Amino acid sequence: MTSAIPVAAHEPGEERPARPLTMFGPDFPFAYDDWLAHPAGLGEVPESQRGTEVAVIGGGLSGIVTAYELMRLGLKPVVYEAHEIGGRLRSTPFEGHPGVVAEMGAMRFPPSSTALFSYVRDLGLRTTRFPNPLDVATPSTVVDLKGETHYARTLDDLPPLYREVADAWHETLVQGARLEEVQQAIRDRDVKTIKAIWDELVEQLDDTTFYGFLAASPAFRSFRHREVFGQVGFGTGGWDTDYPNSMLEILRVVYTAADDDHLSIAGGSQQIPVGLWRREVEAPVHWPAGTSLASLHAGGRPLPGVTRLHRTAPNCLTVTDEAGGIRTYAAAVFTAQSWNLLSRIVCDEELFPIDHWTAIERTHYMGSTKLFCLVDRPFWKDVDPRTGRHRMSMTLSDRMTRGTYLLDQGEGRPGLICLSYTWADDSLKWLPLSATERMEVMLASLREIYPDVDLRRHVIASPVTVSWESERDFMGAFKANLPGHYRYQRRLFTHFKQDELPEQYRGLFLAGDDISWTAGWAEGAVQTALNAVWGVVHHLGGRSHPDNPGPGDLFDELAPVRLPED
Repeated sequence: MTSAIPVAAHEPGEERPARPLTMFGPDFPFAYDDWLAHPAGLGEVPESQRGTEVAVIGGGLSGIVTAYELMRLGLKPVVYEAHEIGGRLRSTPFEGHPGVVAEMGAMRFPPSSTALFSYVRDLGLRTTRFPNPLDVATPSTVVDLKGETHYARTLDDLPPLYREVADAWHETLVQGARLEEVQQAIRDRDVKTIKAIWDELVEQLDDTTFYGFLAASPAFRSFRHREVFGQVGFGTGGWDTDYPNSMLEILRVVYTAADDDHLSIAGGSQQIPVGLWRREVEAPVHWPAGTSLASLHAGGRPLPGVTRLHRTAPNCLTVTDEAGGIRTYAAAVFTAQSWNLLSRIVCDEELFPIDHWTAIERTHYMGSTKLFCLVDRPFWKDVDPRTGRHRMSMTLSDRMTRGTYLLDQGEGRPGLICLSYTWADDSLKWLPLSATERMEVMLASLREIYPDVDLRRHVIASPVTVSWESERDFMGAFKANLPGHYRYQRRLFTHFKQDELPEQYRGLFLAGDDISWTAGWAEGAVQTALNAVWGVVHHLGGRSHPDNPGPGDLFDELAPVRLPED
């Protein structure tokens, strides 16, 4: 499976055939994939507003999707970007080795990301299965915990303890979070059932940590089981760095199969936003055929990063960029990490109501570090004649590497190894070290697991690394709500529906994966971009087609539950 296939359009409330698991909710079960696929399009703006400039701040996936759809509707998006198109879809090449890229940000995408994959399909990008631990695309997996190493091709090859942990996790989700009921409702796109179950769980679990939820489960009464689960986890590996976060964040992932059966984008995920930036639209409203985002910008480049954002009369937004340029807009969409509004950009307090500022300030970001090295060939596929095992495997460990991924680039090409992929406290340990110093630590750890493998002699290029918490315009990898943060997230996500806001706060829209419920997954960036598109169109006097209502049109029916604040 390489992408989701759109189905026929439907009337609101009409019974639909069951589908695979998708990121349909649970907080806001709107069918973004159907909205995108509908022949009526995403709406229209009044003819008098066509060509109106709209600022789009941030050239990551959310910003580029926002700009692309606004352009198709006949508006003129003006994109601001401090670095390069892509944001955390950053595909870094190795000098002297064209065609091989290290995915420094997003590198694996669940097929349940159906809105995202509509763009992947439109761009003609090819996908391959990502080699997660014990996945069918992974020749073998090694689990190395407490100095004991286990080689496996399937879960059944591991000691019984690991099967016990996997079963305990499934039982905990079924008994404590009604997993099977919610997933069936998502497949059926049964909004009533999704909301009935999820709204109740939000009230029950908003104050509960991931670890607290596990510890309260009879299936996880053994600390040893909780420890192993934290280090090995499910889907992509250990999740103990998420233990302090809200359990609601974890349920959003498992309900929507976001942590299973991942695909990677052949040639790099940055091709998605770059491709949309360059894509010539055959029949855009207002613009000539063949117009692209690049062609609407002088020199085919976005404007520099934003340094100041403030409101000016009458109901306008004025943007100052790093080059000193000042431009004023009737509407703007902010898609960069929201913490930039607190520290990197000079802002008027009048941009948002105080409760929204509080929500931005309370946003909690996860740190993340990756380290990649390029090797002469995928030597890990060699089989040791003595043991019948691969020379090296996808590796989960409690050592400093935590997760090591082996990425085959194809016949006759170098091999790529993600030596280490770490989160939160594990990521912070690497901040003072250079890429080369980090590689030395990782090679030492892997030498303990594979004493007969001289990995160093295969390395053919300098390593590349990133720690997202130290990136000036990111300050973290993605949002991860802490217990009690649901109310804050609701304010940010629902900001696109501005009818109830005082007029002086309208016209600036938030988007990006830290505004979404499903942070860390590109689908969240796409969904909030589409929310912002609806918001801009509505703000400028436009509307959705009656046969294809947008997220704001159905908001009252689908709105996230509102928890009491008194």
